[in-house]
Amino acid sequence: MQSGLSFSTADLAQTRFAVSPMWEVVTSFRLLAQDEEPPLHRRWAEQVRPRLAHAGLDRGWLAELVPAGGYLADFLNPTPATPFPSLTTELEAIRRTSPERLRTELGMLAAERDRDPSPRFRILAEAPEAALEKVAAEIEAYWELALAPYWDRIRRLLEADVFHRARQVAEHGSAHVLNELHDSVRWDDGTLRLVRRHCALTRDQAGSGLLLVPSAFAWPRVLTRSVAPDPPQLAYPARGIGNLWEPRATTSPDAVAAVLGRSRTMLLTELDTPSSTTRLARHSGLSAAGVSQHLTALRNAGLVTAHRSGRSVLYARTALADALLAPAGD
Repeated sequence: MQSGLSFSTADLAQTRFAVSPMWEVVTSFRLLAQDEEPPLHRRWAEQVRPRLAHAGLDRGWLAELVPAGGYLADFLNPTPATPFPSLTTELEAIRRTSPERLRTELGMLAAERDRDPSPRFRILAEAPEAALEKVAAEIEAYWELALAPYWDRIRRLLEADVFHRARQVAEHGSAHVLNELHDSVRWDDGTLRLVRRHCALTRDQAGSGLLLVPSAFAWPRVLTRSVAPDPPQLAYPARGIGNLWEPRATTSPDAVAAVLGRSRTMLLTELDTPSSTTRLARHSGLSAAGVSQHLTALRNAGLVTAHRSGRSVLYARTALADALLAPAGD
């Protein structure tokens, strides 16, 4: 199957990039819903799946709205107004979804599954305002468990993709960049064509321009959103995904320990993977109280972030800490 999105000069002029937290929510949740272990994201999935199961998020609202394959409810991916919107901003747009649009998209989801609407679908259709609050709350919980501890790493990957392609536009033009997005995307004489795609992307289904959204979790495919009067959206795999979860090389611990102290440096090194105080104490040989004290100091210095996971807290390194630990010359 092949679909085509025609472009005028004005459409090309309105083509832009954005990094969307909600696209990462939807694509990562869909990836976790699949039966097969995702090879590129195995290290991340092995850490996240137990947290989601413990919190019941693998069988909640998102599980109803984000199936492992097929149609995705478009209201979950509102059009970003800026290149780097916050999750809070996108959740506010989701809460403002009109009841009519919500019922239409729920009907499309139910029809694709060839079964009667689920109880959650009926609640969304009959009491949309209250139900959307529950959806937003669950998205926030999912974000805190599955994405927030890794967001510095993911965001840098996505921002690097945007900056790279922006330079390519300046040097080679939009047509060159559109041809380089994915092997199923082709620019052909004023038309963007999607080859081997099950869903169509045509200008009569959406507004002017085009929004290009790099994603860490869309691989190996591209995903689309066409809802008039918004510009069409195309989420594509960001460059460098293969290295996203690789353990990071660090500089000599002695050099950093001379500044931070040996215990805090050891904890930062351990936090290449987000961890709890209990796990860090077990791996480092420090007492839980000592680990907690060091983490508080590191958090106050902007070197770690804390994210609630049930009764425990997950700590993660920040971009500042990664830069501190990076080998000289990186």
